[in-house]
Amino acid sequence: MFVFALAVVFKLCTIQFIQGDEYRELAEKRTVKDFDIEPNRGNVYSADGSLLATSIPKYDIRIDAIQAKDAVFDEHIDALADSLSVYKGKSASYYKDIIRKARRNKNRYFLLARNISYSDYIRMRNFPLLNLGAIKGGLIVEQTTRREHPMGEIAARSIGYERIDENNYATRVGIDGAFGEKYLRGVKGKRLKQKIGNGQWKPIADFDQVEPQDGYDVYTTIDVNIQDIAHHSLLGQLEKYEAEHGSVVVMDVKTGEIRAISNLAKTSHGTYYERLNYAVGESHEPGSTFKTMAMMAALEDKVIDTSTIIDTKNGTKYFYGRTISDSRKGGFGKISAAKALELSSNIGLATIVDEHYSKKPEKFLDRLSKWKLDQPLGVSIIGEGKPDIPRPGASNWSKNALPSIAYGYNLTMTPLQTLAFYNAIANNGELIKPRFIRSVKSFDKNIEVFKKQVLVDKICSDKTLAQIKDMLKNVVIRGTGRRMYSETFSMAGKTGTARTDYANYEEWKKDKKYISSFAGYFPADNPKYSCIVVIHKPSTKVGYYGADVSGPVFKRIAQKIYTDTPIIDRVEALDFDNNLVNQDFEKFFKNSRKYKELMPGVVGMPAMDAIALLENLEVNVKVKLKGAGTITSQSVERHQKLKPNQTIILEAS
Repeated sequence: MFVFALAVVFKLCTIQFIQGDEYRELAEKRTVKDFDIEPNRGNVYSADGSLLATSIPKYDIRIDAIQAKDAVFDEHIDALADSLSVYKGKSASYYKDIIRKARRNKNRYFLLARNISYSDYIRMRNFPLLNLGAIKGGLIVEQTTRREHPMGEIAARSIGYERIDENNYATRVGIDGAFGEKYLRGVKGKRLKQKIGNGQWKPIADFDQVEPQDGYDVYTTIDVNIQDIAHHSLLGQLEKYEAEHGSVVVMDVKTGEIRAISNLAKTSHGTYYERLNYAVGESHEPGSTFKTMAMMAALEDKVIDTSTIIDTKNGTKYFYGRTISDSRKGGFGKISAAKALELSSNIGLATIVDEHYSKKPEKFLDRLSKWKLDQPLGVSIIGEGKPDIPRPGASNWSKNALPSIAYGYNLTMTPLQTLAFYNAIANNGELIKPRFIRSVKSFDKNIEVFKKQVLVDKICSDKTLAQIKDMLKNVVIRGTGRRMYSETFSMAGKTGTARTDYANYEEWKKDKKYISSFAGYFPADNPKYSCIVVIHKPSTKVGYYGADVSGPVFKRIAQKIYTDTPIIDRVEALDFDNNLVNQDFEKFFKNSRKYKELMPGVVGMPAMDAIALLENLEVNVKVKLKGAGTITSQSVERHQKLKPNQTIILEAS
């Protein structure tokens, strides 16, 4: 027993003095730990400074029920219960009982309020007992942040978010996701907490060991007024045509700044919401909107002219064992190349490209490549879709590939990539990268400013540009988009109607599905904005042609932008004759010449004219005016000789 006791004493001494530091460090690691404090995420603003996304701080208020001494607890518990009763609504006795029960149960992490605002947090922090702080009163405050979009669902997907799960895997969407890691996220802080049992951790102090650094603010190019117009114009048309989903983008012609972007998809309940960023991420066959590119390539290579006659037959034509048809029964017959684009003839464009490029397809494809049509734009938003324009040797290449590409099939592009090219036409040939961000700021200090990026200085000659602009203008005046024509407002662009999900043609004929689109710019002669509207799978019972489905959205957006925010304010003339004004001036001039030292009669004259007349006499006089309007009396009678520094009192009503 004596030897055993010695062994116990030896072990205790070893643990206490030799291994003590090691065990104390281990115990501290297990019971005291640094926790990350998330910083406030930077705000996202529109071009005019309107708030698009912000982080709202929320607070949980807890109390260490056994931290306060008995005398302090007893002194303040009644007042604390009264304050909680006024704030939360239940009786004071209820709060008094549950807090006393928490103290009896030695609850060191008792919840008083969850997810409250900053103003409520300040209010509760001043409640009795809690106002003594963490050491004397047991106050525990935990802050979290919640991301909110003040504009609601409008552009929610484009504004986006960044979410990081427990495995540190990040999901990044839209502007918020693209710029989250570099700018918006900020730097985490540190707060020391102690384990108090039951897996709970309590802050050791009511301050942070390392303060978090809030993220920078991002200023976008979005215009909230144009965004609202685009969103509701698209929504109304999707509902009318019972479409599956759709997107619209409005872009500033000169700068490439995206003024509006909306993506809406149908739910199982028939409503629409921002599900995916289709405009940026969804590649699909563009259909007839690509005919503009094919026509431009032929014009620029000088293989045709706008007056070149194309035989579109009777509406059907065979290309390498495959039939290509036009939408008009009986066809268009022999028409000019310009008419082929204006009337959106599939046969016309397929014939032009096949006749002049079939032996050297690389010449046509290289032209498209020079225009960057086979490359992503490299926009800042994550998830941009990749265009696919096949070349000889590819799995999707055949003799029919080239004629199909000519009218927008057998290739894929995103709506934003298509819009960028139409914007280049409007911008006199300068191809610009679409831009979503203007600057990154910390308060009023610029951290980074984003400028215009030119992808291609000049896509084609001025002659080709002038020709294609005329054709796109005529599409609206007399072509497939003539229903959009307005005498008071000019637009230019190209309609598009493409089949989709047609791999099994027999099944497709039973349930036909289309993609309707319109891409262009406005006003036609002095373009300010370019725009594309793409609507997927409208109900064929209601309509499916691009001019009918997407065209009205484009027109509504263009006209609303133009009327709400006029591009040009013009004053025809500033010089005009007004007889009444001329007569008044002549009368005033005669009086001013007639009276030099004599008091004129000013009763009935406007007060300002009377004062001006008196102050321009050869005698310096002082004029006092009582009232305003027309002179009703004068203190010096008419025709009396005035003296220097004499005071004249005028009354007016």
